[in-house]
Amino acid sequence: MRKRRLTPPHSIMRRVTHDIYQERLAARRQEAGRLGRRERAFSIARLGVIAVAILTGWLAGWWALLPVAAFVALIVVHDRVIQARRRAARAAAFYERGLARVTDAWSGTGIAGTEFFDEHHPYAGDLDLFGKGSLFELMCIAATHAGRARLAQWLTAPAESREEILARQGAVEELRERLDLREELAVLASEVTGEIEQAKLDAWGAQPPRLERGRWLPRVIGAATTLLFAITLPSALARLAGWTHPQAAAQIGWMAEMPLWPLFVAIVIESVIAAQFRARVEEVTAAVERAEPALALLARLTARLEREPFASERMTALRGRLSRNGQSASEQIERLRRLVNLLEARRNQFFAPFAALMMWTTNLAFSIERWRMASGREIAAWIDAVGEIEALLSLASFAYEHPDFAVPEIEADAPLFDATALGHPLIPAVRRVTNDLRLGDDLRLLVISGSNMSGKSTMLRSAGLAAVLALAGGPVCATRLRIAPMRVGASIRLHDSLQEGASRFYAEILRIRQILDLARGGAPLLFLLDEILHGTNSHDRRIGAEAIVRGLVGQGAVGLVSTHDLALARIADELAPRAANVHFEDHLEDGRIAFDYHMRPGVVEKSNALALMRAVGIDVG
Repeated sequence: MRKRRLTPPHSIMRRVTHDIYQERLAARRQEAGRLGRRERAFSIARLGVIAVAILTGWLAGWWALLPVAAFVALIVVHDRVIQARRRAARAAAFYERGLARVTDAWSGTGIAGTEFFDEHHPYAGDLDLFGKGSLFELMCIAATHAGRARLAQWLTAPAESREEILARQGAVEELRERLDLREELAVLASEVTGEIEQAKLDAWGAQPPRLERGRWLPRVIGAATTLLFAITLPSALARLAGWTHPQAAAQIGWMAEMPLWPLFVAIVIESVIAAQFRARVEEVTAAVERAEPALALLARLTARLEREPFASERMTALRGRLSRNGQSASEQIERLRRLVNLLEARRNQFFAPFAALMMWTTNLAFSIERWRMASGREIAAWIDAVGEIEALLSLASFAYEHPDFAVPEIEADAPLFDATALGHPLIPAVRRVTNDLRLGDDLRLLVISGSNMSGKSTMLRSAGLAAVLALAGGPVCATRLRIAPMRVGASIRLHDSLQEGASRFYAEILRIRQILDLARGGAPLLFLLDEILHGTNSHDRRIGAEAIVRGLVGQGAVGLVSTHDLALARIADELAPRAANVHFEDHLEDGRIAFDYHMRPGVVEKSNALALMRAVGIDVG
């Protein structure tokens, strides 16, 4: 344990971030306002053109087509202005949320991530990972569900490989200053996320083939009937010309003499084949038409990432996952979109008869299925890569907005947790007090005693959050942290469960059993036990707590245990030198209890319980 330090309220570097966000927010708001005025002007212009078209049609007949054409052009340009205005508004919202974070006014303004919360997780609820005012809300800028899920996974499942953590750190360092990329992806992804999730693109791409059986038949029939059409269609046209223009028939009479029966044979064969495949073809075309709009948006998102130059190993690998056989994801999606555009031609009333004769829909359905069999299963990989990039961008944004936070040094030899000026990242900088903390092979346990509200629980959460952030690949609220890959287990905030019929004490011992199981296998464990076994009597508490702590230390775990019961402080004396006592204390100022939140060596010498009762008017003598 080193001498404690205080965190300065605001750093100059964080002020620079604030000013950059403020400047960009003003620019995006100005742009949105300018486009909004243009949007209103186009709306008025469209009404004016409609009035002119009506008047011209009444006075000049066909001349009304000119204002009608102008109206169509206005619709196209107006739509572009609307989209640009919306993008500017989304960019402004991106910087509004960023300013809220750097001014410590972010609680309730971001993504809470409550869908990822599991009350039985060994530390998520104890460390406030999810929910309003949570670490996830402070960090997450991911717009897609895949990005949010990946960030939640990293926070709830610490990486056990030093190489994996270092790879994430390298990507975060590369992305840290790329504010333009974060802004553009936030704007694009906000358009994409709902469409992708509703279309279930990954599920569509992974479905089994619908047209696998007999897939050669339409191609053979299509080639044969195309040849028959080439031979017989001129004859049919010549006969039609002879019926309508007898003088022309004399010039092309030889064509009129060609037989038409091959044409009728081709039509019959095509009708049989089309009927055989009709149900499956309709399934294929309906599914791709539902998926295509979302795929187009995904292509825009991947195209932006494909243009970005990356140098770090992790980012280069992720961009590589957005291509296959030298063709990028956006190019592959564009090939499918061309097929869908061709498919749309069957709805044209002039082309529809020829489409029916050429088995247009059936052949395109087979081409679409071939694309899906070749590239469809890649969609899940593309979405997963985009999600991981968004998770890394969230960590990079967190680092950019907290320039005073340290990049942890990841050591190979566990257990180790060595922090200088360790603080709680969810406490505003103006109120944050930091302490030094070291746990390792030589000192495995600190027993923390102290009065109510003195800072014991906050100290446990600070250590837990630092470990979670470090092992996720992010920066930590400290001036330095050396840490080895470890598991984390905490019993800090547990409640009675009426639904499960569990008391607070029963919930605690179930959690402690979970923590003991974590300590028995895999990476070393960092355990955080707040007011251990306080739901039972002093005799049982001391025996139980000593057995639990001895078991954890014996399994190679390191951790913190807080207690009100000074009798438990003797556990550290009995386990010395692998354990030590520390404490937080309070003092009276003008009749009120005050705290400085500094961790000191030794056992606390006084309690504030009676003073607190007197402060609220309870007569305790």
